[in-house]
Amino acid sequence: MNLSRKLLWLGLVLGLALLSTGPTTAQRKRGSNQPASPPQISVAAIDADGLAEVIKRDATKNKPLLVNFWATWCDPCREEFPDLVKIDKQYRPQGLDFTAVSLDELAELKTSVPKFLSDMHVTVPTYLLNVSDPEQAINRVDPQWSGALPATFLYDAQGNLVYKRLGRIKVPELTAEIEKLVGSKKAAAEQN
Repeated sequence: MNLSRKLLWLGLVLGLALLSTGPTTAQRKRGSNQPASPPQISVAAIDADGLAEVIKRDATKNKPLLVNFWATWCDPCREEFPDLVKIDKQYRPQGLDFTAVSLDELAELKTSVPKFLSDMHVTVPTYLLNVSDPEQAINRVDPQWSGALPATFLYDAQGNLVYKRLGRIKVPELTAEIEKLVGSKKAAAEQN
């Protein structure tokens, strides 16, 4: 092969390599060749008092609150999470607050918990419960709850528990309860 053909082939190979490793459309819009980084998921450790503050509803919040207790090692928790993410996306614009509380070990605060949340595209406030005696936290949520996972609790805007599901959620059942809260809120806003 003569020199001009070798240079032509080399140019073709290099050009194809550059095309295949060039910036994506999103990167070109940002003006960067750096790949888009996944969203940073922040998980804060809280104790029983912190959990009580998260759950507490007051006049300034004026929104219903959905709280889901879960863990990365809990298969039913992992299986229901996509449904919870959909519920959050559907009802957050209508005034629903949603918080996830992990019962994983504290060592998982910066590893498996944020990785799972990132994989699930979770954008809700998430906490890891860090207590030496889980009974304190359980009793603040619902004294009848054994602590079994998953567990989902729905509070109205005044902080009253209006729905609980121990075990995997039933989407139609949960959304019907949410509709009662956000629907009545919408109706009150329309009357004013």
